[in-house]
Amino acid sequence: MRLRGVFRAAKLPNGQRAIGTKWVFKIKRKADGSIEKYKARLVAKGFKQKYGIDYTETFSPVVKYVTLRMIIAIAKYFGWPLDQLDVVTAFLYGIMKELVFCAVPEGVDLDGDFDCLELVKAIYGLKQASRVWNETFDEFVCSIGFQVSAFDPCLYVKIVDGHCVLVLVYVDDVLITGTASARSFLGSSWWTAQTAA
Repeated sequence: MRLRGVFRAAKLPNGQRAIGTKWVFKIKRKADGSIEKYKARLVAKGFKQKYGIDYTETFSPVVKYVTLRMIIAIAKYFGWPLDQLDVVTAFLYGIMKELVFCAVPEGVDLDGDFDCLELVKAIYGLKQASRVWNETFDEFVCSIGFQVSAFDPCLYVKIVDGHCVLVLVYVDDVLITGTASARSFLGSSWWTAQTAA
């Protein structure tokens, strides 16, 4: 999280309060039941956030079911491949607009005269995390030439030299189809776990 610039050490300003945090530990297992890896995620205690102070908006659009069905039908009709991608730790890419401080997580030592962390990017558990991630995703996809559909804000379209690429987003899951290699349009910095559908 430090390498991604998710937070920076800070001194809690007068009149501000720090939101609590909690570590969530999981064991990811293989199909045979053996351990694949241990996972740890720092989450904010978002239930303690106050509207108008720690957040203002929480809404994040979700792809319409009819849009999903339409894109799958179009891909099938034209024989386009469907690629499903998962953006790993997606919320950690979302750039915060509100000034939010969180308590120093257990096991983390801060150098200097600091008593909290200022969140630069969203973390799981914040009420606005999904919205912040969606705004960041939208800015990124539009910056590389995709247009947001007027029909569904979770559908992005790009046409280049007669090649059409369609991108659907559902929180941190992405579905891509089209005539050209969609990955060349998107780059690879956010996309992992590609699975041909």
